Amino acid sequence: MVIILGICSQKGGVGKSTLARLIAREYAAAKWNVKIADLDIAQGTSFNWQSRRLRRDIAPVIPVERFGTVDQALKVAQHHDMLILDGPPHSTSGTLRIAQAANLVILPTGLALDDLQPSVLLAHELVKKSIPKDRIAFALCRVGDSPAEIAEARRYIKDAGYRDLSGSIPEKIGYRRASDAGRSLTETRFPSLNERSDELVQSIVNLIKKQEAA
Repeated sequence: MVIILGICSQKGGVGKSTLARLIAREYAAAKWNVKIADLDIAQGTSFNWQSRRLRRDIAPVIPVERFGTVDQALKVAQHHDMLILDGPPHSTSGTLRIAQAANLVILPTGLALDDLQPSVLLAHELVKKSIPKDRIAFALCRVGDSPAEIAEARRYIKDAGYRDLSGSIPEKIGYRRASDAGRSLTETRFPSLNERSDELVQSIVNLIKKQEAA
């Protein structure tokens, strides 16, 4: 049975595509048949990243395909173990369709209220449209080095009634360099950065396992 993940955001620049590629790489490395459906046809961030990866012959190969609509992407879902829906950078009607189709919806967010507030509002909107809260999780991305600020963001998410995933992705040059080379956040030249991103992706893996066992 295919697992469908939705990566959505209310705004751009919060690490949505970066997170989609991280998850895809880890499952592909575990021999899953994974595909990223890049639904941002204007920029094609994940699609362009795949091109860089293919040019450098980096294993594992991670298929990425561009789709104009969610329903187009869902037509190929049955051919894969996991389909990751990399949504557009703004909330649209397609965002709801992603949430309806997904086993898990991940909302990446930064630490500032400018990021947190619209992300929580998006989660509220999805719940109003009958998406269960237990299918929504927040991922802290592009964070700074302040544990207090990270803890404050986690409290904000929990006070809003949602789950926050363990781990966080800091804003680091090493991550940007890896992405530019077609690599994921666990494929940098720096073990400490790989370990930090692995903590977040393992939190997602554990949550998916928990859902499958329920």
